[in-house]
Amino acid sequence: MGLFNKNSVQAQELGQSSSNIIGKGTTIIGDIESAGNLRIDGKLRGNIKCKAKVALGEGSIVEGNIIAQNAEIQGEVQGIIEVTELLILKPSAKVIGDILTSRLIVEDGAIFMGNCKMGNRAQATSQAHLNGSHDKERKPATVQ
Repeated sequence: MGLFNKNSVQAQELGQSSSNIIGKGTTIIGDIESAGNLRIDGKLRGNIKCKAKVALGEGSIVEGNIIAQNAEIQGEVQGIIEVTELLILKPSAKVIGDILTSRLIVEDGAIFMGNCKMGNRAQATSQAHLNGSHDKERKPATVQ
């Protein structure tokens, strides 16, 4: 049983140190869940649940909700963003939807249309969602 626990811990550490990239010209329809960092330069029509950092490159589009520990947005998001720690909206960012986060940096030029909740209450809600207490039925992702 001790060996199983050790392998389980190693698998968790490996997942948290992994990075995933969705490149320009790629469209994914479906939800993405990742224990490691996620960078999107293409388009996603679905939700993101990431236990690490989500980075949306300039020109990227996400039509869905984002739940993450940290996020840096340079592209466009049409949905709710829930970040347990720090959310950064870069000058090219366009967010149409609500934001829940502990801390927020909005750089000059970023566009945000929605409501924002910050502080401990927003962090608690985001952390609960990140840990899976509000999971919905999952659909398989497809790549186009």
